[in-house]
Amino acid sequence: MTMQAEKKAENSAAEALAAEEFAFDEHDFEFAAQGVAAVRAAEPVLPVSFTKEALLRLAKNRGALCSLFFILLIVLLALVGPLVSGYGYSQQLTGHDNMAPRIQGLEKLGIFNGSEAVPMATGVKIVNKYEKLQGGEKVYHWFGTDVLGRDLFTRTWEGTRISLFIALVAVLIDMLFGMSYGLISGYFGGKVDLVMQRIVEVLHGIPNLIIITLLIIVLKPGLPTIILALMLTGWIGMSRVARAQMLKLKEQEFVLAARTLGARPFFLISKEVLPNIIGQLLVMSMFSIPSAIFSEAFLAFIGIGIPVPMASLGTIISDSFKSLTAHPYMMAFPVVVLGLLMLSFNLLADGLRDALDPRMKDR
Repeated sequence: MTMQAEKKAENSAAEALAAEEFAFDEHDFEFAAQGVAAVRAAEPVLPVSFTKEALLRLAKNRGALCSLFFILLIVLLALVGPLVSGYGYSQQLTGHDNMAPRIQGLEKLGIFNGSEAVPMATGVKIVNKYEKLQGGEKVYHWFGTDVLGRDLFTRTWEGTRISLFIALVAVLIDMLFGMSYGLISGYFGGKVDLVMQRIVEVLHGIPNLIIITLLIIVLKPGLPTIILALMLTGWIGMSRVARAQMLKLKEQEFVLAARTLGARPFFLISKEVLPNIIGQLLVMSMFSIPSAIFSEAFLAFIGIGIPVPMASLGTIISDSFKSLTAHPYMMAFPVVVLGLLMLSFNLLADGLRDALDPRMKDR
């Protein structure tokens, strides 16, 4: 017993000596680039939600912010522009035909003073029809007038209203019908998907212009006909994107777990799958807006769009094209508005795609 007690005492003494030799305190180590006090005082970093993170990435995209600013500006001008001009979009003013742009306050600077260079057989002649007009010193047409004496400022923003309305209809069709069609087709699969995709292929195989032409022959030309044509074919691209995303996600673990717990198809589609793909669908819808605007403008330009006296950007451009060489200002302003509107929506869609992509987090 004495030998064992001595051995235990020796072991205890050795352990105590080792503990004293290898004892550490906070002064033996120093964190890289910061001291112990800074580490202790640091607050825990709270997690950032995906929506907030996407908004922060979008705020850093200058192109997307500038595009959003121009879109809001055009929307504001489309709402208040026809009200502040004092002219109706179909009002024909006697003696006000082919008048160049004139803006109050800028005429003293020599720009937008109502003068234009008219090509003649012997050269170019500077003409100002405001000077020949009775009471012309009080008349201002900011974008000029067309061959019928209608104010182009009012008609341009009235046409922008129609273009924006068509864009809104295109988004609603894509989000409500195209998205639903694609999600249902991809979720159920099998014979349901086979039949639904054959319908899509048949509709996609018919050119959109032929469908619109046939509708115009059967129905009256106008805005409802164009909207109906968009409803027939405009949703196909969205449905294919939604179906592809559904096929990708429906076999994921979280969807299988919800299905195992007895979740119904509508719950799975709306609560489990849709929140994970809404970003891609939103970007796809934004890209469909300029496509719908261009479709309306193209149809109006070839003469099968919105009939007169209604004003749309395509109608104004089509009417002004006939006077392009003599009065280029008639076509300049609506073309700039149309181009700026389409470019802004495309750049904003690009910005949203980058902001909603998790892979762009560290870029």
